[in-house]
Amino acid sequence: MRMTENNEIKKKKLLVLGLENSGKTSILISLRKDTNLMSYCGMKPTKGIKIEELAGVSAWDFGGQEQYREEYLINFDKYSEKADKVIYIIDIQDLKKYDNALKYLEKIVNLLIKYKKFIDFSIFFHKYDPNLTKIKQFENIDATIDSKLITAIGKIIPPEIKYNIYYTTIYTLFEKTSVHIK
Repeated sequence: MRMTENNEIKKKKLLVLGLENSGKTSILISLRKDTNLMSYCGMKPTKGIKIEELAGVSAWDFGGQEQYREEYLINFDKYSEKADKVIYIIDIQDLKKYDNALKYLEKIVNLLIKYKKFIDFSIFFHKYDPNLTKIKQFENIDATIDSKLITAIGKIIPPEIKYNIYYTTIYTLFEKTSVHIK
């Protein structure tokens, strides 16, 4: 929370963005410490923007379907007004969407620069689940992430934007491990 000019307590504003099915809503369920597994099973894709009030935080969950993303970009200045933090989610298990996720990230970064919004910025490499590397398809996921994501992100995000990258999973009720701090 933050104090306003009138010494009122104001909730922080968190923007959660990423492609469809990247795990944005699951992360928010985890953040509210909802341990009911049915909360995860009954999820439907977020349509448009869903604003959820968490302890001291107003979390804006941006549905990631292509039909909504363009509108978010057009109105990004309005949506990001008074935002304290942006979390960008990439589903690391969906290898085929890496390029699209990076393109969308680049558009968001360009808008942050355009509107001079140098706010707290994190990237979550989501679905880095326990025992993931034991699955044949993901044996070399760490090398893939390094070569295809971390390298590209370093080229997309300029030095004036400070960011952190974390591995995240909902399996330990939202555990995050720092990957890269810049």
